[in-house]
Amino acid sequence: MLQTAYGLATLFLSLLGVFLSSWIFITAPTLLLYPLSVGAPEVSPWLMGLSAIAGILALGIRATGLKWVVLILSGIGLVLSAAPLSQLPATVQRTETTIATTLGELSQRPALVQSHWRSQPFVLLDGFRGIPLQPVRVETGILFAQPAGQPLILNVYRPAAVGIYPGVVMVHGGAWRSGSPADNEPFNRYLAAQGYTVIAVSYRLAPTHRFPTQLQDVQTALRFIQNHAAEYEVDTGRMAIMGRSAGAQLAMLAAYQPDAFPFRAVVDYYGPVNLEKGYYDLPNPDPIDARTVLEDFIGGAPPEFPIQYQQASPWNVVRSNLPPTLLIYGDRDHVVQSKFGRQLADRLRSFNNTALFIPIPWAEHAFDAVFNGVSNQLALYYTERFLAWALYP
Repeated sequence: MLQTAYGLATLFLSLLGVFLSSWIFITAPTLLLYPLSVGAPEVSPWLMGLSAIAGILALGIRATGLKWVVLILSGIGLVLSAAPLSQLPATVQRTETTIATTLGELSQRPALVQSHWRSQPFVLLDGFRGIPLQPVRVETGILFAQPAGQPLILNVYRPAAVGIYPGVVMVHGGAWRSGSPADNEPFNRYLAAQGYTVIAVSYRLAPTHRFPTQLQDVQTALRFIQNHAAEYEVDTGRMAIMGRSAGAQLAMLAAYQPDAFPFRAVVDYYGPVNLEKGYYDLPNPDPIDARTVLEDFIGGAPPEFPIQYQQASPWNVVRSNLPPTLLIYGDRDHVVQSKFGRQLADRLRSFNNTALFIPIPWAEHAFDAVFNGVSNQLALYYTERFLAWALYP
């Protein structure tokens, strides 16, 4: 009886490993299942461990047939889950070449800044224990505006020591319909510990509020930050703006306007760049129903609101003398396809701007939701170096 239970439990582990690892290659067709596609590549070291454990436990199964079934399933799970790490070396090599060509030597930064950098693009131990975070000062719920009675707040993350630091304005994602300045807090704390004042801002959400309300709110937040720079220990001569998904679209729009604040850098994590093209060139599958998201944001389809779609697209405000831009996209993104990020990088360079495009072959949209995941470790490694290059010359 015990041997039967042992065999069935081991079989279950091997099946679980195959099931979860398969989402590295399968894209969920619905939003409900989409977290499986996002998360599976990021926790792939854990999935490798699960399949390996099932394979080892299979050696203790007496029934030969069941033993071989579990061993085969464990092997399949191990091969599937190893895919992201197997692609990591080539991805790092390509990125290093791109950085050397685009930015030059990044090691020539102040020693204090370099001392906080991650040692490798991926640290296996951090994948299991988490990325260590140092103490920082955090102030939340700061009111910066109250349009039509709706409070807009920002959160400030500062290094432990009092001083004046380069600023990074953080614009949250959420398909313009959700999200808050509290999103991605581990990332904000991590950057603050590296010597930045990180200010995460809010904006009014769709569909109650349509574009350009969101951009106007971000611009209002920027004016507030400038007026309170000394209070929040921000060096306004050394500032960057960053966003994820919808937040990246707003960050780029804010930085690329003709009268924009003179940011030293822009960081775009998987942001929409050409909304009209995105409306018609949909991913397959399309788990978030991208057209509905865009209609909620703009107010309708492109034929109804052609000017708004143009004005809401960073693609259309690209010009010369823009801040250097880092663009990081997952090549398996089924919300904002990575080809749009690649096209924007090419367009930026065609106007003689500095643009660094980093594709992550195995990653889906919102890959950095798993802070210690494979993709976010890679993105973090290059983001911290890019920001130091731009803000700590």
